[in-house]
Amino acid sequence: MKLNIKDTFNKELPADPNKNNTPRKVFEACYSYVTPRIPSNPKIIHVADEVAEMLELERDTTSEEFLNVFTGKTVYPKTAPYAMCYGGHQFGHWAGQLGDGRAINLAEIRVNGKPWALQLKGAGETPYSRTADGLAVLRSSIREHLCSEAMHYLGVPTTRSLSLALTGDEVLRDMMYDGNQDYEKGAVVCRVAPSFIRFGNFQLLTARKDIKNLQNLTDYTIRHFHKDIQTEGKEKYIAFFQKVVNASLEMVLHWQRVGFVHGVMNTDNMSILGLTIDYGPYGWLEGYDPNWTPNTTDSQHHRYAFGNQPGIVLWNLVQLANALFPLIEDAKPLEAILESYQTNFDKKYVEMMFKKIGLAEIKTGDEQLIEDLEQNLQLTETDMTIFFRELPRIQKKNTPQEAFQKIHKSFYKPIGLAGATTDAWTTWFTKYIDRLQEESDRDETRKFKMYEVNPKFVLRNYMAQLAIDAADKGNYEVLNELYEVLKRPYNEQPEFEKWYAKRPEWARNKVGCSMLSCSS
Repeated sequence: MKLNIKDTFNKELPADPNKNNTPRKVFEACYSYVTPRIPSNPKIIHVADEVAEMLELERDTTSEEFLNVFTGKTVYPKTAPYAMCYGGHQFGHWAGQLGDGRAINLAEIRVNGKPWALQLKGAGETPYSRTADGLAVLRSSIREHLCSEAMHYLGVPTTRSLSLALTGDEVLRDMMYDGNQDYEKGAVVCRVAPSFIRFGNFQLLTARKDIKNLQNLTDYTIRHFHKDIQTEGKEKYIAFFQKVVNASLEMVLHWQRVGFVHGVMNTDNMSILGLTIDYGPYGWLEGYDPNWTPNTTDSQHHRYAFGNQPGIVLWNLVQLANALFPLIEDAKPLEAILESYQTNFDKKYVEMMFKKIGLAEIKTGDEQLIEDLEQNLQLTETDMTIFFRELPRIQKKNTPQEAFQKIHKSFYKPIGLAGATTDAWTTWFTKYIDRLQEESDRDETRKFKMYEVNPKFVLRNYMAQLAIDAADKGNYEVLNELYEVLKRPYNEQPEFEKWYAKRPEWARNKVGCSMLSCSS
């Protein structure tokens, strides 16, 4: 196995001089060197074949060296693994230093001119682990591995996952933070991204008034990931902030399009490249409820609920603006960029929703059609994914009643549709079908355009849980099958029709299928 090592982060930025792997505060450094913990009996249980191919490792995935390097058993020659130092706001409160508590960056490689950072999650303690052990369990690792890839195939900007492995070690976890600890199988995921730099990397340096390294880190990020920024001085940093805002907006717009709820949008979980990062207590909307969050820690305040996500991205961007302010020393350009976020998001959201309902151009009164639809989806429990996947079947010649019948399978409790709910849907479909008459596309053309933005298959929590339950018993068939299904989420795939279904009733309140903790 040959990796084209091109380390930059740990070559161009300051290191923590203390090489002892003990939890501590780290100052005037962007990372600490750390060696992964050696697993007792590692075993690769899944490799994302297309990620391996992207990294030109497809011929090495069954080799002993691949197993050893991507489980932390051995360190690849001439590399210096490290954990990043960063801070962050957690649930709106400044938490100070956080850092890579269970992530270890192995190296950066270059493939076909593109940079890729390789990072193990769950490979042991780092100076940033605080009171934790730095390990991960099979349960959370399956969720991270599958979801990273599912999001990529949905067209959502995301970190990727190369491999999923068992360590052969047992890990003690309190799954629901309720005092019931139990041993679970230890696991390691190899995450892949151009960079794992977060908003929190910048925040911590500013909070500590380490402006020299704030500038070093910002210049590094621009130099490697925004080569098109050619200006100097404060204009360079303003242009950088604009790029981060644009990328973050695109990311959350895709989340809203597919019904994804991140669950823990702390600033330390926000990628500076606008990638979805840190798959913890995530979920997909099943019943369309803007106030839904999958995170038990957030069950009281719903800060990170589905409908709040665009606003939370803006809140997080305000914190990043504060962090970058010492390099610019002028609030006005930052404020103007932040104000444009809301305007741009509102415009792009409407455009996105129009694609979801199959309208090619926006006309007067059309926005009301979207608002009414979103209200109707909440009248009774309505499966978001199935509703938008069935909507393309409606034809211009249909009556409102026929149209209503076509999306019937998206309702969890059809018996509750009587009266006002049916009336509201009949009214909406009357307007929608009238509006379709103004579209130049034929029904079939419109249908396939809608299929391109409305996935048939998403990684519902109950599906991930079925893969976890089977894998816990040494059966990886469900994991393998879901990986294949989720590679083509917009295709019909009739052979996998069983995965195109509403959440089963047994999963409504089951742990892992509805609410999850941050340890998930």
